[in-house]
Amino acid sequence: MSATSAGGLPPAVQMRGICKRFGAVQANRDVNLTVAAGTAHGIVGENGAGKSTLMSILYGFYQAEAGSIAIEGREVQIPGSREAIALGIGMVHQHFMLVEPLSALDNIMLGAEPDWRLGAARAVVREKLEALMRDTGLQVRLDLAVEELPVGERQRLEILKALYRGARILILDEPTAVLTPQETEQLFVTLRRLRAQGTTLLLITHKLKEIMALCDAVTVMRQGAVVLDTPIADTSLDALAEAMVGRRVNLGRDAGAAARAPGATLLAVQGLRWADEMGVPRLADVSLDLKAGEIVGIAGVSGNGQTELLAALSGMLAPQAGQITLGGERFDAPGRWLDPTAARRLKLAHVPEDRHRCGMVLKMSAWESAVLGYHRLKRFVGAGGWMKQRAMREATAQWMEAYDVRPRNALLQSSKFSGGNQQKLVLAREALAPETPPQVLLVGQPTRGVDIGAIEFIHGRLRAMRDAGGAVLVVSSELDEILALADRVLVMDRGRIAGELAIEDCTEAALGRLMAGATAREAA
Repeated sequence: MSATSAGGLPPAVQMRGICKRFGAVQANRDVNLTVAAGTAHGIVGENGAGKSTLMSILYGFYQAEAGSIAIEGREVQIPGSREAIALGIGMVHQHFMLVEPLSALDNIMLGAEPDWRLGAARAVVREKLEALMRDTGLQVRLDLAVEELPVGERQRLEILKALYRGARILILDEPTAVLTPQETEQLFVTLRRLRAQGTTLLLITHKLKEIMALCDAVTVMRQGAVVLDTPIADTSLDALAEAMVGRRVNLGRDAGAAARAPGATLLAVQGLRWADEMGVPRLADVSLDLKAGEIVGIAGVSGNGQTELLAALSGMLAPQAGQITLGGERFDAPGRWLDPTAARRLKLAHVPEDRHRCGMVLKMSAWESAVLGYHRLKRFVGAGGWMKQRAMREATAQWMEAYDVRPRNALLQSSKFSGGNQQKLVLAREALAPETPPQVLLVGQPTRGVDIGAIEFIHGRLRAMRDAGGAVLVVSSELDEILALADRVLVMDRGRIAGELAIEDCTEAALGRLMAGATAREAA
C-alpha cells in the first residue's frame, strides 16, 4: 500500500514489524499495516488469525514485544487506551462496553465529564452531542437507559461515544454481528458519511461482502501474519476467502441439494401461540413440520418470533396454546408441554442463538461446557451418582477432534476459545453427546461471528446430518446462509409464518418481499 494518503497526507496508521506472543502462541508475527487517512480499511482472517490482537495493540490494550507504531506520521507509544483516545483512536467492540442501567447520555460522558456538577456537565455534553448527531446522522435517544435501546441504536451510541472523545481513527470489531440487514445498511450509510468527512475506518469482520461493499483496501491475516494486502479494486470474494484459509472455500449450495425427496415427518407443530408479559404476540398461530432428510430455513428480520419459536420447540418456553408432536409423543399447551429433558430423550438437540448466554458457561472449562445437559448420561455417572470427570474429559477431547475445535485443550476455559471454536464445541455436544444420534436438530444463528473456514465446516456438518436422515431447522439472519443450506424456506413476520418458498423459488429479493409483508405468490 502507498505510504501516503490522498492529498499527500501521511498514513493515519502505520504499524511495522509488530510481534506479540501469548505463552506458546505467536499471535502476531512481524505484521506490517498501513492505512491511508480518510479511507475504510478491512482487516480479515480466520478466528485466531491475530487481527483482534493487532487492533488491541493499536488501542493500547496489549503491548507489542517488537515493532513500531506511527499515527498520522508521528511515531508514538500507546501504553493504554487513555493514550490511544488522546491520539484520536476510538474502538467499538463486538460486545458493547456500555453500562446498561445508565442513560445513553451518561454512558457517553462517563469518565469524560466536563464539570464536577453533573447537571451542568449533562447540559454541555448534550449540546455537543446534538451537534455531532446532526453532522454525522448518528441518531440516539440520549435520555433512555441503554437497556431500553435496540441493538442498532446501541451500536450508534458506541460510535457516537468514540467520536465525542475526538476519534479520527475508528476501529470497529465485528460491527454487524448482531444487527439485522436493515440495521446493517443504516450503519453503512453512517460509516460512508464518516469516511467522507475524513474519519479513518478500520473494519474487523468475517463478512467478506461487507468488506467489498465498504472498504477501499483490505489486509488478510493468517496464523498471525499478513498474507495479502491489496486495494479492494484488485481482489474478489473468492480471492479473499482463499487467502484467509489457504485453500479454496465453497459456501454455496451443495450439488444436487434440490433433488432430494424428504421422508417421514419427524416434528409437527400446530397453532403455536405465545404473548409476552406486555401482551405482545410473539408467536401467532405458527404451524410447521420438519421431515427426515431436509433442512428447513427460517428467514426474517430479527425480533419477529424466531427466538421464541426455537425456545418453544426446544422446551425452554411453554406456549399459551398449540400442539407439538415429536418422536410419536404429543404435547399440548396449556398443560403438559415439552421440556428440555424430554426433548433430548426424544432425540431433539438444540444449538441456541446466543452461545454465551444459553450454550455454555464461559467461566467453566471446555469439558464442563461440553457436557452441559448431558452430564447425567450413563457413561458420565459412576457409583453413587458421582460424575466421571475423566470420562467427560476424554469424550470432550474426542468431540474436539471430530469437530476441529482449536486448540485441542479440554481443560482450557470456555471463554478463551474464539467464537467459531465455541460454536463448534456447542454443535459437537449436541450432535455427539446423546446416547443415540439426534433425529431433529434446531440451530439458531449457526455462524454468527464465525470465520469463513468455520462456516464451511459447520455447513458441512448440518448437511451431513440431513443426509443421514435427520431433520434440521436453521434460523439465520444471513440470507446467504439460508439460500446455501435450506431445502425450503419459511419466512417469519410479526410472530407468524408469512409464507413458504421452495428453494428453487428463493432469491434474496423474493425473501425480502415476504419479509416486507407480501404473499408467497407475490414474493415468488
